[in-house]
Amino acid sequence: MDKSVIFTEKFVEVLEHEGVVSIVSWGTDEPHVVNTWNSYIVIADENRLLIPAYGMRKTEKNVMVNDQVKITIGSRDVLGYKDYQGTGFLIDGTAKYLDSGADYEFMKEKFSFLTRVVEVTVTSAKQTL
Repeated sequence: MDKSVIFTEKFVEVLEHEGVVSIVSWGTDEPHVVNTWNSYIVIADENRLLIPAYGMRKTEKNVMVNDQVKITIGSRDVLGYKDYQGTGFLIDGTAKYLDSGADYEFMKEKFSFLTRVVEVTVTSAKQTL
């Protein structure tokens, strides 16, 4: 996959501005939503995001049953379609939790508070605004 196809310049620009990120997971129960910040998301390669996790226990339980996740990310400070003030993305992908390894160690140095890392393999990142 070409990095520019999944993570466009606009997507990267959104990550450079603070905003709330919502991660939706669902296992055998109803959907669950947890939040984090744009500044905590790291693009690992052409289709992977790394997100520090301190809590996110319900999300982790859901991912053990169903690894599908939906993520919304946005920023009011980035112009969207037709110069609309603000833009956002809907991300679809699969998640897994890391508690060791190179990606975990890299993220632990950046975010000392984390206990695990959520690795999301992105299948789609669609601009919504």
